[in-house]
Amino acid sequence: MKQYIVDAFTNKPFSGNPAAVCVMKCWPDEVFMKKLARENNLSETAFIVRESEGYHLRWFTPETEVELCGHATLASSFVILNYYEKESSEVRFNTLSGELIVRRKGDLFEMDFPTYELKSIPVNDEMEAAFGVRPIKAVLGLDLVCVFENEDIIRTMKPDFQLLMKLEGRIQNVTAAGREVDCVSRSFAPKLGIAEDPVCGSAHCQIADYWARQLDKKEIDAYQASKRGGFLHCELFGNGRIAISGEASVVAVSEILAKM
Repeated sequence: MKQYIVDAFTNKPFSGNPAAVCVMKCWPDEVFMKKLARENNLSETAFIVRESEGYHLRWFTPETEVELCGHATLASSFVILNYYEKESSEVRFNTLSGELIVRRKGDLFEMDFPTYELKSIPVNDEMEAAFGVRPIKAVLGLDLVCVFENEDIIRTMKPDFQLLMKLEGRIQNVTAAGREVDCVSRSFAPKLGIAEDPVCGSAHCQIADYWARQLDKKEIDAYQASKRGGFLHCELFGNGRIAISGEASVVAVSEILAKM
């Protein structure tokens, strides 16, 4: 079984968000996939099997299977379109979040993702304790998105991960308006076994949607201010869908020798 290590949302190695991508002829048992994801110890390991119509794609953190992952989808499309279907400009994935289509547009890979209904929730003392700074606003979809006064707060934030576990949402995101981009954000996911996701595509289904409404824009340029950093270009379609685009860079190609 081939495994590719791909850095997503970047054009150079050792930045962006790394994902392992495993391309297989048939499905191993779930225990094997969980063990390999734990062995890789990356925020996501993607598993891909060819089907009659496109590919079946599943994502695992070191702790659990997840229903949507942006950077591992970008990494998976990079692998398929560069190593398996070099003449194609589009790949379709069957996933827990339905069919996801990724299109190659020059150096970018454009993912067609769902958005999530966002509801405003009260800012509370628990949020302030977890983040170390009181948000000015909070909204909840699949994830929690807390808004702060400026990007410097985002960049220097040192949250309490035990307290983050007690907050609502799959992932706890922090965001502020950016000086050079539309928004600057970070994504913390201790509930998924990930302290901080370096560049989170699925979180931007909500973060970009929020800022598009606030700024009255259909296109949002976003920066994820983790130590590795990464850029995302997001376009809202207004029909419950969002295009999230980024580049990717391959770091390693290996053979998994452990028996499935």
